[in-house]
Amino acid sequence: MDFNFTEDQIAIRELAYQIFTDRATDEFMLAFSRSGETYDDALWTTLAEQGLLGISVPESAGGSGLGLVELCMVLEEQGRRVAPVPLFASLVLGGLPIGEFGSEEQQSRWLGALATGEAKFSAAIAELGMSDALATSVSAKREGDAWVLNGEKAVVPDGAVADFILVPVETEDGASSVFVVDTSAQGVSVSPVTIGMSGERAAQLSLSGVRVGADALLGEAGQGAEIVGWIEQRANVGHCALQVGVTEEAMKRTAAYVSERKQFGVALGSFQALAMRMADSYIDVEGIRSTYWLAMWRLSEGLPAQAEVRAAKWWACDASHRVVCTAQHLHGGMGADVEYPIHRFYLLAKQISYSLGNAAQQLEKLGQLLASDDALGFSALEV
Repeated sequence: MDFNFTEDQIAIRELAYQIFTDRATDEFMLAFSRSGETYDDALWTTLAEQGLLGISVPESAGGSGLGLVELCMVLEEQGRRVAPVPLFASLVLGGLPIGEFGSEEQQSRWLGALATGEAKFSAAIAELGMSDALATSVSAKREGDAWVLNGEKAVVPDGAVADFILVPVETEDGASSVFVVDTSAQGVSVSPVTIGMSGERAAQLSLSGVRVGADALLGEAGQGAEIVGWIEQRANVGHCALQVGVTEEAMKRTAAYVSERKQFGVALGSFQALAMRMADSYIDVEGIRSTYWLAMWRLSEGLPAQAEVRAAKWWACDASHRVVCTAQHLHGGMGADVEYPIHRFYLLAKQISYSLGNAAQQLEKLGQLLASDDALGFSALEV
């Protein structure tokens, strides 16, 4: 296997790094956090102008026609700066499935607007990480050539700013389908919900007698379970990409701090206990990276990756907790200051860890896969 990135992939990484680093400085992020705003519209526009919003959009729809690997590189760089733009929801939850299952007309209509930054997307699949008691649902009833949707979906990521949301529904025959719902349509209600201290603007989506045409159906009728499963795998890998950026940057900042901060006349980093904790953080970051790369590569090559994705997401949930807690702890009292930069990394890492299933849920699902078919988990266990 060739582990080297291509020249184009390296160029994409460097471009994303430059954009996020220039804009999302510590000084800017502090001022932005005090502004009451949730998303940086200027940064979103820059990403569109530089072609990064269309990184995985087919060329026929005005994008670059690249794949999951390139998209994940952009997400890694976003994670390093904790940049406040809804990239994950729009590009992963919305753009990727439309590019995979959408017709040429759907791709041209929706993905062209995504590539230029004119439209934002999301998907209402948060129930994948919820207990059955909390899960919400939407029903669909056919009326002539149209469908009528009724029901609710909770915690739609970045749904408060989404122009279109992919909504899984249950039809009268008990099958599952996915519709792309325009949030400005009659009968659609989007109620913003702030998620914890991270500030993400999710949404409670309510559909009451919403009529959609056949052109809003993604894929085929009854293909919903397949589409949602496809989205879930790539969403988990996208979370891992963000988590690599978050944890690696938190670790580097902490290593620099303990190398400079002195106590009793010597640098904190010279104390064996602190050095061992930093070494553990390094191992954890590399564990997240290696399992995520394996899962990302298998998905990009069209190979089965169910167990690999579960293993990667488990690492992204479990190991990130140790890394960001160590970062806060070793920064001492400053680490607990909600306006100090290191705190932002803690908040985003925890948010990712509880999205679409936490560590325990990922481990449970991985165990179920291994119990049902040992061969599924072979490559994941090798890592």
